[in-house]
Amino acid sequence: MGSYDIERYLNVRSAYGASFGPDGDRLSFLMNTTGTPQIWTLENARSWPEQRTFYDERVTFASWSPERPELIFGMDEGGNERAQLFRLDAETGEIENLTAMPDAKHRWGGWSHDGERFAFTSNRRDESVFDVYVQERDERGDDATLVCEGDGWLSLAGWSPDDSRLLVSQAYSNFDQDLYVLDLEADERELEHLTPHEGDVRYQSASWGPDGEGIYLVTDEGEADTLYLAYLDGERKELETVIDGDGWNVGGIALDDETGRFVCSQNVEGYTELTVGEFDADEPTAFERFPQPDLPGGISGGVSFDPDAERFALSTTGDAVNTNVFVVDLESGETEQWTSAPTAGIPPESFDDSDLVDVESFDGLEVPGFLTLPDTNENGETPVIVDIHGGPESQRRPSFSSVKQYFLDRGYAYFEPNVRGSSGYGAEYAALDDVEKRMDSVADIRACVEWLQDHPAIDPDRIAAKGGSYGGFMVLAALTEYPDLWAAGVDVVGIANFVTFLENTGDWRRELREAEYGSLAEDREFLEEISPINNVERIEAPLFVLHGENDPRVPVGEAEQIAEKAAEQGVPVRKLIFEDEGHGFSKLENRIEAYSEIADFLDEHV
Repeated sequence: MGSYDIERYLNVRSAYGASFGPDGDRLSFLMNTTGTPQIWTLENARSWPEQRTFYDERVTFASWSPERPELIFGMDEGGNERAQLFRLDAETGEIENLTAMPDAKHRWGGWSHDGERFAFTSNRRDESVFDVYVQERDERGDDATLVCEGDGWLSLAGWSPDDSRLLVSQAYSNFDQDLYVLDLEADERELEHLTPHEGDVRYQSASWGPDGEGIYLVTDEGEADTLYLAYLDGERKELETVIDGDGWNVGGIALDDETGRFVCSQNVEGYTELTVGEFDADEPTAFERFPQPDLPGGISGGVSFDPDAERFALSTTGDAVNTNVFVVDLESGETEQWTSAPTAGIPPESFDDSDLVDVESFDGLEVPGFLTLPDTNENGETPVIVDIHGGPESQRRPSFSSVKQYFLDRGYAYFEPNVRGSSGYGAEYAALDDVEKRMDSVADIRACVEWLQDHPAIDPDRIAAKGGSYGGFMVLAALTEYPDLWAAGVDVVGIANFVTFLENTGDWRRELREAEYGSLAEDREFLEEISPINNVERIEAPLFVLHGENDPRVPVGEAEQIAEKAAEQGVPVRKLIFEDEGHGFSKLENRIEAYSEIADFLDEHV
């Protein structure tokens, strides 16, 4: 048994989502001290923070007005992802619901520079599509003005410097997007198409340049395998490279559109490398480079500039570093930790770091992964949890996980593979699991397990699979395809049947998901063939299935059908459904119950 119980580990806190106040003397951030993320504010580095919201539900973001002591924040109910927008008066503490349409999703699009208006996209007109709305700060509910009807997945990238236009993104899949400009002052509000293209091209993390004409963005246009930072000339509609990824993705850019100062992140083997600079006013692809800040942990993001762009706040994390907010002096690179998210009395030096490894798969492909061994790893006797990420266009990175550290403390090793189909390694790698190649990624898991079986520290008979969402499908598929490899499986909010999943997922998500998995119209037979529910008789290992009743992405029926069918086959099955959760578990008491039971389950069977 470990030194501390799961409740202690789950009380390790994270501080993130920072936003500078309009005077630059206050910082808001999100922290999960109460069990769900709430808004806190700070006046100075490491000063005592003040809690500003007190809900049982999670706050998803908070953004200060550029002109007034007020914030807008987002919050859903029971994990249903139908976020509403609220305004918090930072002086009085008063909170108002600005949208008050609980059946609709609202996706934040930013404050106007004068702080008089804000923009968002919402599916309140038609659940399957997102429209663009602009709302005065003192308007409520359906007072918002519908400024553009969408026909798909629209989101907003921000207001132009003069507040006359909005930058609009439309996503067709995770690897194909378009950018448009919406002129709010035109008689006919029509979307001006900036990125006509053929095939799949990514246009992401778009920001207006200071001149209000050009746009900075990350893209793979030109058949690049990885994302690079580019400048899009608004008149000529031409792209110029600013920072080449050199084989790794440029992840995004945060840009102050008054000064041209920016922070750009690059994902190198899962670790963050930052470029801090200031663009030349006359030559938009040229910039002055400032010192790179020295931050702990290796993974950083969520940049917010102060009003003068002399400093920026961001959060940083690592395997052995819980998430905190740091403030960086832009010109000098000097850093200062502002938040002190507690580690629940667990000594930070007891947290374990991972090693980046590569595993050769069945066809010679190198599959990267992170292996973490516990301090007490007996030769050939260490059990291991293979934790598979969701997405599938996602990536496991060496960020802090209290759950992982808990199992390491209990003597388990932890292996986190980035199988083919993962993002972060180029478009070609990410496409290697598309549609008919889906099961090749499951074969990568087999290669990883065989690699682990040969590892001198690992007990080859005590290997468990764990994963959430699409990672839950990967667990079920690994148990059905390679049943002899596993001692146990843990499926969290996973897909058991691709057909029922696509039929029942949120209307707004179906088209995006079909682009990855295959369509019900054209690929139904194949989707049925690879669905674990149709191969359930092959499962031999004990199975634990966990889900949220309100899950809008992977409906709870996925958990119920696999648990029932596996039990009918004589498989030892546990099932745990949370009535007040959605796609994952956000409430502390539920997380404690879930991971306590997972620990008991693994101790029993592994």
